[in-house]
Amino acid sequence: MTKSELIDLLASHYPQLVARDAEMAVKTLLDSMGQCLTEGQRIEIRGFGSFGLNHRPARQGRNPKTGEKVHVPEKFVPHFKPGKDLRDRVDLTESIRIVEADGAGDRADRPLGHLKHVRCGEHALTFHVTPGGNADLLAKQVGEAGL
Repeated sequence: MTKSELIDLLASHYPQLVARDAEMAVKTLLDSMGQCLTEGQRIEIRGFGSFGLNHRPARQGRNPKTGEKVHVPEKFVPHFKPGKDLRDRVDLTESIRIVEADGAGDRADRPLGHLKHVRCGEHALTFHVTPGGNADLLAKQVGEAGL
């Protein structure tokens, strides 16, 4: 999601906000978060995650083109750590290994892929994901049955 998509989403969910007000709200929020990180403060949003700074000490690096040693100064880099609620919402899948069966009914050791079960609200979708990463929708179930 981009910043402009976030502004559009906010404006569509709250029709009393004009797009300019939604843009101002998003800009203010992001500017405030950036300012806090610049000052070395930690930002914690319950149920979502926390933003902080990681310290990277000075070190000796190498110029990849010439191979000569280069001093890389210490620095602080922003870091995001997702909260438990966000991790749980993102990890809604369970994988099941599918093995190939030959004509005699014996199973080979080569996996054909796995099933991904994804639940969103009361809807459940099942995908077959091949080792190459292609996904085919196998079934759509409504309700809590099946997962």
